[in-house]
Amino acid sequence: MAEVLGTFEQAVLLAIVHLGADAYGRAILHQVQTSLRRNISAGSVYTTLDRLEARALIASSLADGTPARGGRPRRYYKVAAEGVRALDEAHQIMTALWKSVKWPTNARKVAL
Repeated sequence: MAEVLGTFEQAVLLAIVHLGADAYGRAILHQVQTSLRRNISAGSVYTTLDRLEARALIASSLADGTPARGGRPRRYYKVAAEGVRALDEAHQIMTALWKSVKWPTNARKVAL
């Protein structure tokens, strides 16, 4: 079994999948914020993107700069085959965990 993805890593990977060809840094940030329904720092997204790329779960490429961006290039991301496998594994693990729990549960019966 590979290293299990954390929740935030999954959110970033799924944002890239959701955005498809439009998956660049700020768009990923906004998609993660929407999905998790909370404010996320840009730095945490970019750090996670760097980590996922170092683990070969995603790949990135630079697009040509545009006048609207002052000629600066934009980095686009895509999920690599290993990233798809990692997401599949994370999904299988969570599904198996939830299958073992009757939900919703009566909170009075839950031992704290």
